Amino acid sequence: MTKLRLAIVGAGPAGIYAADLLVKAERHFDVSIDLFEQLPAPYGLVRYGVAPDHPRIKGIITALREVLDSGVIRFFGNVRYGVDITLDDLKKHYNAVIFSTGAIHDAALKVPGIELEGSYGAADFVSWFDGHPDVPRTWPLDAQSVAVIGNGNVALDVSRILAKHADDLLVTEIPANVYEGLKASPVTDVHVFGRRGPAQVKFTPLELRELGEMNDVDMIVHDEDFELDEASKAAIESNKQVFVINKVLNQWRERPVGQASRRLHLHFYAKPLEIVGDEAGHVSAIRWERTKPDAAGGVVGTGEIRELPIQAVYRAVGYFGSPVDGIPFDEHHGVIPNHEGQVLDDSNSVIPGVYATGWIKRGPVGLIGHTKSDAMETLEHLKRDQANWWSPEDPAEESIPALLEERGVLYTDLDGWHKLDEHELALGAAEGRLRVKVVPRDEMIEISRAQPEA
Repeated sequence: MTKLRLAIVGAGPAGIYAADLLVKAERHFDVSIDLFEQLPAPYGLVRYGVAPDHPRIKGIITALREVLDSGVIRFFGNVRYGVDITLDDLKKHYNAVIFSTGAIHDAALKVPGIELEGSYGAADFVSWFDGHPDVPRTWPLDAQSVAVIGNGNVALDVSRILAKHADDLLVTEIPANVYEGLKASPVTDVHVFGRRGPAQVKFTPLELRELGEMNDVDMIVHDEDFELDEASKAAIESNKQVFVINKVLNQWRERPVGQASRRLHLHFYAKPLEIVGDEAGHVSAIRWERTKPDAAGGVVGTGEIRELPIQAVYRAVGYFGSPVDGIPFDEHHGVIPNHEGQVLDDSNSVIPGVYATGWIKRGPVGLIGHTKSDAMETLEHLKRDQANWWSPEDPAEESIPALLEERGVLYTDLDGWHKLDEHELALGAAEGRLRVKVVPRDEMIEISRAQPEA
């Protein structure tokens, strides 16, 4: 029986689910799958893109762990594609590759002043508070009044972490350096700006409810934002999620405010126009235009300009993919150009043996359900394309560890991840917490590669 040697670059949910679905799929060939990940630990954005106070969402890791622990898939962490292993290497040792490298950088927001000191990308901040090993250990938390631009779940995560009291995060896996930084933050007010109305937001009811559960934080909404047009009313009546969001927001309108030491303000119908700077080039205010419904679910400007003093601003308007070495890249959409997962060259012809799945394939939209269906689509093409697979010169499984060792790559494997996982759980247990995440890359590698004592 023919055997497919498959490389998957990216060990987040997209890559792991693709591997699992292929193993379980009906097929007429054997499979051998290697997952390559640039970080020493697996799980991608579930480990480094989900706020630490989201244990229910992090439960996804349980399902991913079961896939990796099945013993069918090999994991090679701390391996940088394009540096430690190249496309030519993959062609020499595999029949095909699937790229599932995701989208980890902030999408651009083109408003004047966005480059000022004190202006940050939400993705960078999330990486910091999630203990990503490749970002600085400190974060400039010196603002009393902060603006967050965006009306999606990431905007709410950023707003919640900024507004929440650090001590209330101690029950989570928050790293020590992040706790200390948030503990010293002087923030009193966080303002969230969205250019459309409350019936058009992109966050989920669960995320919204969690905002209102914060200790000693008032939720501030404005009555002027709830004069709904017919399109908004129709959305509330026809969509259960929108209905729940509207209900929660209206409950907040009735809450007493004024006693809490911090406030989280939601500004709807607010289109950012400019980030205003002071003489030193630091953020000093946000200027926006008041919008109104256009009767079709969108908005138009009213010409009314408002301004609010702030000392920091975070843009949370989406993620954007990064180019992959040796593979075509769509700079406009931040994805690998593809047809249902088959990667395309500059003339829109299918490149044999090269596939994509997840956010690098479709853009940063959709949840886990989309990730699975996305992978199934890509895998259907992979299976049908057997005649066009690469013909590797050296498909032996032992050739990959040998190659990495020859190049001096301090790669981590699944046993190493188990060691790191157990170490973090032990750190947490010592403090009465579930886990304390190890942050420095070299420390992660040292723990993962430690030899058992004689």
